[in-house]
Amino acid sequence: MADVFMPQLGETVADGTVTKWFKRVGDTVTRGEALFEVATDKVDTEIPAQADGVLAEILVGEGTTVDVGTRLAVIAGDGDAPAPASAPAAQPATTTAASPDATVSASPALAANGEKLSPLVRRLLAENGLTPDDVTGTGPNGRITKDDVLAAAASRVSASPALQLSPVVRRLLAEKGLGAEDVVGTGPDGRVTRRDVEAAAGAAAPSAAREGDEVIPFSKIRKLTAEHMVRSKATSAHTLMVKEIDFEAIERVRRSRGAQFKADEGYSLTYLPFVAVATLKALREFPQLNASVGNDELIVHHSLNLGIAVDLDSEGLVVPVIKRADSLGLREVARSVRDLATRARSKGLGIDDMSGGTFTITNPGPYGTLMTGAVINQPQVAILSTDGVTRKPVVVTGPDGSEAIAIHSVGLVALTFDHRAVDGAYAARFLARLASVLQDTDWDAAL
Repeated sequence: MADVFMPQLGETVADGTVTKWFKRVGDTVTRGEALFEVATDKVDTEIPAQADGVLAEILVGEGTTVDVGTRLAVIAGDGDAPAPASAPAAQPATTTAASPDATVSASPALAANGEKLSPLVRRLLAENGLTPDDVTGTGPNGRITKDDVLAAAASRVSASPALQLSPVVRRLLAEKGLGAEDVVGTGPDGRVTRRDVEAAAGAAAPSAAREGDEVIPFSKIRKLTAEHMVRSKATSAHTLMVKEIDFEAIERVRRSRGAQFKADEGYSLTYLPFVAVATLKALREFPQLNASVGNDELIVHHSLNLGIAVDLDSEGLVVPVIKRADSLGLREVARSVRDLATRARSKGLGIDDMSGGTFTITNPGPYGTLMTGAVINQPQVAILSTDGVTRKPVVVTGPDGSEAIAIHSVGLVALTFDHRAVDGAYAARFLARLASVLQDTDWDAAL
């Protein structure tokens, strides 16, 4: 027998909703094929079967929200005694009490014709400020499908530019119990912004304890992010070490090749892929930073799976992972970073995208930060922050040893490491090697 559990879909995800079973009790299951679909605050994805056999039991029905690690089903192998046939667990009309603040609860569970709405359809209705009456169902017996909701939302947007709502704004409207018509948009062409929603919510139901204060309840993803950060600080002996980097060699490549790169790829050539490639090279020489702490032991990972922290419009963080990143070239790393960030913000990541990271880079530099002491992404032992790069006067040494003042692009990189895993001298040598790679590599040839 093989048990099927609710997987961990990201470091800060605590539960998930089973939205669809692709197999029924008694069906043959092949390892690797899609077994069920799950939706969380961050990811909607299909989960593959982890074993061959026959689906003997379904313990959690479609539409049910359960904690990570909950036993969902049982797959029987060839030598196992067959389990008695049973129907899937009942499908509740709304999400369970395990996720009272989930946005899907903001929408009715039934269409006008009495058909049950799937959790995904309910969530999309809530996010787009729609009711079942606003949507024409094209599924069997007039059932409302995901495409029906998206089509209705697109039609509504095209009819009124002011209703072109971002995912964050739609989520906030659902959380505050507001419709787009309740908010005065102050963005371009009357577009509703996040601040507009918060202002309207404050006016409708002020929750200030004193005049001039505003109380903003944590969203679910913010609460989970906070818990993960506090747990990390309580687990690891955080130590910060910073190194100044002369980015002038990289800046010259960005100036000379940036326009063509953007024409070819469709986005700008930033410092991040250069830092990522240099970090991967340095980690090969300092593998104890590509590791995790076990039970009085350091587990060094031979695969370099690079996590890139992505901000979800200030709602929380996710860390999608580039698997075996050291096998990629500079341009391929740039494409991977862009792809993961785009899919993270549109909730298009799968389970494989969110798991297996061995080292993380966070990049607040585009906002002009000076130095960031990031919190380690457990169970890893280190995280690198790349901060703002600015033009500064520096001392340069000529071939003959003479010195002169020049204007270069300079910035700081900050390594937060777990002092249980390595000592300061090891971390300092890693940063020195990272600086050497960044400053001395022929990046023009690498691009």
